[in-house]
Amino acid sequence: MNDLFIINTYFITILAILGACAGSFINVAALRRSEGLSFISGRSRCPACQRKLRWFELIPVFSWLALLGRCRTCKAKVSPRYVLVEAFGAAAAALCFVRYRLTWMTPLALAVAIILLAIAIIDLTSKEIPNGLVIALIPLAVCAIWAQPEVTLMSRGIGVFAISVPMLILALIINNAFGVGDMKFMAVCGALLGWQNTLLAFFIAVITAGCLSITLILRKKAKRNEKLAFGPHLCLGVMAAALYGGNIISWYLRLYGLY
Repeated sequence: MNDLFIINTYFITILAILGACAGSFINVAALRRSEGLSFISGRSRCPACQRKLRWFELIPVFSWLALLGRCRTCKAKVSPRYVLVEAFGAAAAALCFVRYRLTWMTPLALAVAIILLAIAIIDLTSKEIPNGLVIALIPLAVCAIWAQPEVTLMSRGIGVFAISVPMLILALIINNAFGVGDMKFMAVCGALLGWQNTLLAFFIAVITAGCLSITLILRKKAKRNEKLAFGPHLCLGVMAAALYGGNIISWYLRLYGLY
C-alpha cells in the first residue's frame, strides 16, 4: 500500500463525510423552508411524534441504516429521502476529488456540488429555485475562469444564452414550459461550464426527466399533464457535465466517428 493510495483514501473519506453532512443539513433546511420555519434554530425532531432527536440519531447515512429507517421511539417510518440525499452528497463530494485530485478545481467543484444539491432538493420540495442559490453560483463561475482557462470566455459567454434563451422562447410559446428560476439557473451554469457542457447538461436533464415522467405515468403515479420539478434533473446534468463533460462528449463523437 503506497503513500499516494493512503492520501487519496484519506481525502476521499473526509470529503465523503463532509458531503453527507451537507446533504443532511440541506434536507433539514429544505423541509423547514417548505413549512415556513427557520433552519438555523431548533433541534431536529421526529416528523411523527415530534420527539427531539439525540446526537447519535443524526449521524448521516449510518443512523438511518442502524435504525432501519424508523424512529427509535414511535417506530414510524422515516422517509428514505434523508439517507438518499446524504448518500448522494457523499458520493458527489468524493467524485469531485476523484476527478480533480489535489487541484483548485476540487474545492470549486465541491462548492458547486453542494449548491446544486440544495437547489435540487428545494425545487423538489417547493417547485422553486431560490434566487439566493443561483446568485451563489456566480462567484464560483468567476473562479472557474481562472481555474479552467481551457474553457474560453467566448464559450462561457455563449453558454449564458445557449439554453436560457431557448427556454425563454419555449416558455413564451408554451404556457409553463419552464420556470423563470430554471432560466436564471441555466444562464449562470452556462458561464460556469461553457456552451458545449451546458448543452450536454440540458440534454442529460431532458433524458432523465423524460424517463422519470414516462415511468411515473406508466405506473399511474403521475398524470400526463402534471408538472414535475425540472430543477433536480438540471442539477444532475450540470454536475455530470462539470465532472465528466469532456469525456462524455468525446465518447459520443467517437461513437459516430466524428472525433
